[in-house]
Amino acid sequence: MVHSALAIVIVTSFGVAGTAQIPYTPDLAAQRAAMKKLAFLVGKWSGDASMLRTPGQAIEMSQTEEAQFKLDGLILQIEGVGRAKSDGKPILQAFGLISFDDESRTYQMRAFNDGRWLECEVKPGEDGASLSWGFTIGPVKTSSVLRINQEGDWTESHEITIGTAPARHFMDVTVRRVKPR
Repeated sequence: MVHSALAIVIVTSFGVAGTAQIPYTPDLAAQRAAMKKLAFLVGKWSGDASMLRTPGQAIEMSQTEEAQFKLDGLILQIEGVGRAKSDGKPILQAFGLISFDDESRTYQMRAFNDGRWLECEVKPGEDGASLSWGFTIGPVKTSSVLRINQEGDWTESHEITIGTAPARHFMDVTVRRVKPR
């Protein structure tokens, strides 16, 4: 009886091992090639931002952005800090990591801000100088667009929708490259 049970365990184990799927092997060359499309962001940037904190009350900030590739070009790291123009205190601190998933052919971002984090898809624009992203958490939905304008400035425009209310514009960023790639 013990031998029969042992034989069943052995046969079942080999059967499971024989049918197990081999994990997907990432195509690192494809990932690096896709990430190069985001090279237009690399560098140190400085300028201004305005964020709506409450209806009708905007906070003016001095904004910095720093973007750099990590892991030999597989990840783009972006850190943004907005300091109140009134007293220099940090108002907005954001940190994001963008990568390319060669299996799904999509860019993914994991972003951190004020003790929270989220993941969302990032879509590069066909113009080669823009990105869009957004997320939904409960009744809150955001939509963001980053563009490098004709003057070479990094600009961002952000909208928020809460429930069935119309979308509201809540943040603008305009920064200029201060340190080349």
